[in-house]
This record gives sequence, C-alpha cells and structure tokens, in this order.
Amino acid sequence: MKENLLVDYSKAFAVDIFNLCNQIRERKQGNILINQLLKSGTSIGANIHEANYASSKADFINKLQIALKECYETEYWLELFKNTDTISVHEFNGMISQCFKLRRLLIASINTAKSNLPQQQE
Repeated sequence: MKENLLVDYSKAFAVDIFNLCNQIRERKQGNILINQLLKSGTSIGANIHEANYASSKADFINKLQIALKECYETEYWLELFKNTDTISVHEFNGMISQCFKLRRLLIASINTAKSNLPQQQE
C-alpha cells in the first residue's frame, strides 16, 4: 500500500513541478536550469514507477535509492530558484514541503525493503 501512495504522490509532485517550470517560463525568467528542475523533479516518480517492476528486491531498493537521490537534487534546484528570486517564497514553501514528504516516504520504503532482505544481500 505504501508503494501505491508513493507512486500517486510522486506523480502529483511531477505534475506540480511541470506546472511550476511552465510558470517560470511564462514569466520570462526561464533559463537552462529550468530543465534541470524538470528532469530531477519528474525523475523521482519515474524511478518509483520503475521500482514496482524491479527484477529483484535488490533492484527495487536500488530504484528507490535513485529516486531518493533525485529528490535531493530537486531540493537543491528549488533552493537555487528561491535564492535567485526565480520563484517566490510561497512557491518554494509549497514545493519543498512536498519534496520533503516524498523524501520521508522514500526513506521509509527503502528501510522497510532493506529490513526484509536476507542479511547477505544488503
């Protein structure tokens, strides 16, 4: 059940990232860094989705760890956009809180999956 919540939440986050990037472009504040935010923010959900079709428990964990790395990267880009006044504090706060929630869900899912692995596979 947690994985379904993770898939749904990450997909909604990707849509919000997409919409935010479009808003930045419409304000003519866009630059090549928009693509970085778009790639990392949407990659989280893509890796979570891919994890659900993993070939093994270790592969599943690996995909979730990649999603977690993308989540951290997305936090970086959001902070950069806030610090350069490309997005408002209000926009930043909304997106970063979603990103933090995704990160917590990913960490919990990874820890649960790892606890279910036989010792030699960790």
